[in-house]
Amino acid sequence: MTETPAQLPLDLGHRPAMGEDDFLVASSNEAAVAWLDLWPNWPAPALVIFGPAGCGKTHLAQVWRARTNAPRIAPSDLKVEAVPDLLDKARAVVIDNAEHGAGNAETERALFHLYNLARESGGHLLLTAETAPAHWNIRLPDLRSRMIAAPTVAVGLPDDALLAAILVKLFMDRQVRVGTDVIRFLVTHMERSFDAARRLVADLDAAALAARRRITVPLARRVLEREGFSGTP
Repeated sequence: MTETPAQLPLDLGHRPAMGEDDFLVASSNEAAVAWLDLWPNWPAPALVIFGPAGCGKTHLAQVWRARTNAPRIAPSDLKVEAVPDLLDKARAVVIDNAEHGAGNAETERALFHLYNLARESGGHLLLTAETAPAHWNIRLPDLRSRMIAAPTVAVGLPDDALLAAILVKLFMDRQVRVGTDVIRFLVTHMERSFDAARRLVADLDAAALAARRRITVPLARRVLEREGFSGTP
């Protein structure tokens, strides 16, 4: 008798919606959204959005990039000789995890020159970080003073309503329908972050495809337990 192989989901990928119309505004991020809406009339060349991992900083930066065509770089990519080219076309730059460049002399000099060039040319920098610039280990005094003086806005982790809306959106991106009971259960038991929501939805989708069944609360409980959550009220 021939064994039937386990049903394995094919990794075909999906297309998550990342446009401005899909961004969900709530109390945890509304101040940051208001600052992005204020562009290009910012009172300084730079804006710093900070908050814990998974709070949605990357999506906020993506919204701004869609408006400005700004390149997105890591602090390690900042070089003094490359500064003029960064602001050459878009006159806007996104720097992710900007605090990681603090303490590196070359990166600090490049960011200092980039800030000054943005101020002189009417350009803008959007920096994301987990903490405000006052807590960065910046050694270059002139850069430190500029970063501390830059407008900063905090983004918090999603509340229940936003987390539920995020889950519904992520399932819709995958064209997966789930009941409100599943959403309520997940919101109550999961880690409260955008990143956790993305991982969880992907895992639930894969588990449901492998089992050839719809996503239910028992399935959600098993996936949560596998990820280290108790799955109990």
